[in-house]
Amino acid sequence: MSEITLESIRGLLFERGYITDHSIEMALFLSLKLQKPLLIEGPAGVGKTEIAKVMTQILATELIRLQCYEGLDASQALYEWNYQRQLLHLKATEESGISVEEKEKGLFEEKFLLKRPLLKAIQSPQKCVLLIDEVDRADEEFESFLLEVLSDWQITIPEIGTIKATSIPQVIVTGNRVRELSEALRRRCLYLWIDYPDFEKELLIVRNHLPDIDAKLAEQICSFMQVLRAQKLEKTPGIAETLDWATALATLHFSALDKNIIESTLGVILKDWKDIRSIQLSLSELLDKTGVYSKVDSI
Repeated sequence: MSEITLESIRGLLFERGYITDHSIEMALFLSLKLQKPLLIEGPAGVGKTEIAKVMTQILATELIRLQCYEGLDASQALYEWNYQRQLLHLKATEESGISVEEKEKGLFEEKFLLKRPLLKAIQSPQKCVLLIDEVDRADEEFESFLLEVLSDWQITIPEIGTIKATSIPQVIVTGNRVRELSEALRRRCLYLWIDYPDFEKELLIVRNHLPDIDAKLAEQICSFMQVLRAQKLEKTPGIAETLDWATALATLHFSALDKNIIESTLGVILKDWKDIRSIQLSLSELLDKTGVYSKVDSI
């Protein structure tokens, strides 16, 4: 494909269904040109992970994903030795007459490696997209290990030696601010904050994903979501929930919202029973705030 420019990146994202803004375009463009990791933070469900998927399509390459979680260690992210294959290899060479030293040396060949995401990305023959998802869920010890990989683009395996990157991956690191990330990690990355969209952007996202949705229904959904996010909730719904709700209502062939429809489908957008109960109790008041409804029960 032709060279990606700052002017072209919005169109490339839009063609693949990602509605963007200038800050996102600039961050992605600079990350590509400077070959620096991009750290994206923001609430859950606002499209952070989706950026990596769309960039994979734009670059026509492979997406390698490392999902972070508490207790993740280097072996699960980097590599492990395939002990079963090594054991079979030992049994197969029992009667071969080769020395113990040669047997031991043969155990630590690359064919016995179980390659995890970081090693796969380092060894990728072409520039891949490496998604390090929800890095703030991993321990600080793992974050420190990650710094070495992102700084030198190489991995040292004691039994084999140092493996340098064939090509530098396009790295997207996401976080939900479960904990504060270290300054060392932040310094190695460009930074992008993605917040919940405003009404106009969210409406454009809904129409882009569901071009056949009733125009009035789409506006009412986005208006209600804007008011809903202003409430004190345990789990604030993101764009993903908006799209799920819009898809569900369109599938049911609704052309407009009313109080009963909202009450019966709150489980699509709210995932905590306390939130659902709270919104049920204040629903009439919330509907009045949207500015779309003339009467609560007869829209």
